[in-house]
Amino acid sequence: MSTPSLIEPGLVALDVDLGQTKEEVIRGLAGIVASTGRAEAEGLAADALVREGKSPTGMPGGFAIPHCRSAAVNTPSLGFARLTTPVDFGAKDGRADLVFLIAAAESGGADHMKLLTKLARALVKKDFLIALREARTADEVVSLVRDVVEPDGVAPATAQVATGDAATGAAAAVGNVVPINGEPAPAASAQSAGSGQRSVIAITACPTGIAHTYMAADYLTGAGEEMGVEVITEPQGSSATDPVTAEQIARADAVIFATDVGVKGRERFAGKPVIESGVKRAINEPKVMITEALAAADDPNGPRVKGDAAAAAAAGSGASRSQLSWGKRIQQALMTGVSYMVPFVAAGGLLIALGFLFGGYDITATAADIMKNNSITNLPNAAELAPHALGHSSLMAYLGALLFTLGGTAMGFLLPALAGYIGFALADRPGIVPGFVAGAVAGATGAGFLGALVGGLIAGLVAQWIASWRVPAWMRGLMPVVVIPLLATLVSGGLMYLVLARPIAVLMRMMTNGLNGMTGASIVLLGVVLGLMMCFDLGGPVNKAAYLFATAGLSAGSTSSFKVMAAVMAAGMVPPLALALATALRPKLFTKVEQENGRASWLLGASFISEGAIPFAAADPLRIIPATMVGGAVTGALSMALGAMSRAPHGGAFVLFAMDGTWWKFLLSIAVGTVISAILVIVLKSTRKPADAAPAVAAA
Repeated sequence: MSTPSLIEPGLVALDVDLGQTKEEVIRGLAGIVASTGRAEAEGLAADALVREGKSPTGMPGGFAIPHCRSAAVNTPSLGFARLTTPVDFGAKDGRADLVFLIAAAESGGADHMKLLTKLARALVKKDFLIALREARTADEVVSLVRDVVEPDGVAPATAQVATGDAATGAAAAVGNVVPINGEPAPAASAQSAGSGQRSVIAITACPTGIAHTYMAADYLTGAGEEMGVEVITEPQGSSATDPVTAEQIARADAVIFATDVGVKGRERFAGKPVIESGVKRAINEPKVMITEALAAADDPNGPRVKGDAAAAAAAGSGASRSQLSWGKRIQQALMTGVSYMVPFVAAGGLLIALGFLFGGYDITATAADIMKNNSITNLPNAAELAPHALGHSSLMAYLGALLFTLGGTAMGFLLPALAGYIGFALADRPGIVPGFVAGAVAGATGAGFLGALVGGLIAGLVAQWIASWRVPAWMRGLMPVVVIPLLATLVSGGLMYLVLARPIAVLMRMMTNGLNGMTGASIVLLGVVLGLMMCFDLGGPVNKAAYLFATAGLSAGSTSSFKVMAAVMAAGMVPPLALALATALRPKLFTKVEQENGRASWLLGASFISEGAIPFAAADPLRIIPATMVGGAVTGALSMALGAMSRAPHGGAFVLFAMDGTWWKFLLSIAVGTVISAILVIVLKSTRKPADAAPAVAAA
């Protein structure tokens, strides 16, 4: 073979006890892989546990397949253990006695991914599992596995996985189950559309795209064969798969989305009856999902794929009903609005900050006059219009006014963008126009970001309701481009102007006045709360809520709003900086991968990218998150108490010029919180039990 085999006897442990929990088993298997020199134990175990935290890897049939891509792996490997004491890996039918640790190199090529997915798909077959349980020696296990992933001694560089070929019919398009013991598994039945057989398309995907993606596809295919239903799958994973064709989509009765991540090319299925779930449900209940998909196809009011509204209308669907709960849908809509709003805030806020840098702090009063009466060839009198311009230069005064004006224009889209994309998340494209208008109304009436949130939700819900109307065929094409935007804008905009905007504006004024009136203990308490929120989920909904509160207040231009922005930004910088400091002070407490992440976290933290701490928090949340929250709370409180201010919404240490001379207070607050969090991380990491270390278990 041109490259080392994925499995060898030294990677196999038969009839061993690796512990009582799946964490202990994974660490034990990582130790087995490391004992052969193929990986670094702690790094592999940490990455596999991060993946395990996203979704359990226990499967029906008493086996588990923890897996990951890891920089700690230098040779792609399969570690295998047959346990004397079965361990719970989250399967619905009980504990697992067979465990494969699929260790893929982080930079590994697609060919090794294909071989690893071959193993995952073979485990679906009962005969293969029986053979593994009856094997007497490690050599027998190696032979069984190699027959699956490396048949006839084919080297990884040339081995292939059946990923679908439209020319061979629907069975090949789904990706056949891989050969076992050299014999090809039976292909999925693929009758022609004219035979009367019902057809379902299934999209499967998991976060790593190695195992669950393909196993779910095969479980659905096998269930379809037993039920007499053509199941055409498109596994969106590591191995290349031919996408389903337009003709297959057209003849499909329904689609199944069994994914833990977004569906690539979702718009292809707009208007089709749909059943959605996580990827594990397709493994546990494939027949139930196929039955539900066919039932949705027979129900005129059943759920439909959400996508391009025009395409959905053309397909005969006036609306698409999500299967998510209303609470989850609204949460997703709010996060969508925030994510689309942030670029406006970042661009506008930084441009305004640069305007202050070039034009001086008093450019706010004269920028409009300069832009109206001056140009690049007719520069303003800096002494009169911008006495604090950089270098007292007329050119700098003009550039400052230009940048300040551009920034203000970008910030002017903050509320419309927030509301518009909330509407978009709920009703797709028809929700954008009424949402933008509702956001503009919120800005014009003083209802602020709270008004934009409410207006966006109303706009999206109204647009979705109108889209659900059953209209004549001739009118369907007009619905998404004329009727829905017109009526939804009228209803949501009218409600905002006539009923909601004024009370919300009063509430916003009360909040603003309360914020401006905060002094002493109250403003410090606000800093504590904001600091805790920024460090709680590192870029998640709670973090985003605190950031939205700060950035939305910048439009007020008040001293208190600048203080809030500084506190939020400072606290958000603490987690990555604290982990960077902790890995530098006590590297032995961290894996080699974490040490590399720690070095990168210096820059991430300095740039106000809280997500730089996520790899650490995912691997050890009970120690990392509380430690960083304490430091973030201290930083937020200290920043507020000292009076640090920031006119820029992003940029961290790179926008110190936008802090009105309070930059040293800002940096001091960060330094104190960073040191506190780093010390807590080190202390908590030092209290780990010895079992946390990955044991190097000898192969039986």
